[in-house]
Amino acid sequence: MHDLKPVSFVVPGEPVGKGRPRVGKVGNHARLFTPKKTANYESLIAVVAQQAMAERELIAGPVLMELRIVLPVAASWSKKKAAAALAGEVMPTKKPDADNVLKAICDGINGIVFRDDVQVVNVSMSKRFGDTPGVSVRVVPLVGECS
Repeated sequence: MHDLKPVSFVVPGEPVGKGRPRVGKVGNHARLFTPKKTANYESLIAVVAQQAMAERELIAGPVLMELRIVLPVAASWSKKKAAAALAGEVMPTKKPDADNVLKAICDGINGIVFRDDVQVVNVSMSKRFGDTPGVSVRVVPLVGECS
């Protein structure tokens, strides 16, 4: 019987979206590489996820991913605008894109929380301003068979 309890953790710091692969040259050959900022963020995600798993087996079946993305308020904003943002009256329609944060999280936990991100069948995400930037992640195993 597999453990059907959710796995929850928080990735601290300002959220980073998955960057597009860049092309570099090695000799006469083109090579794709992941931007350093993305690679560093995915490494941080992996460390936090490993701690949350604490010797637990990988989730084998379909999962629901819940993400709460919290962005910092711009230091240049007025106190009034900052208070409105923290109250949820101003929404963060700026980078990073929520879908790119999801991609970074999924890639960072591949092989740590679940075998592969193809297991993600449902997603719930929100992006808001807050005092403490980070991403709260909850991976919920769903009852059902893999196909």
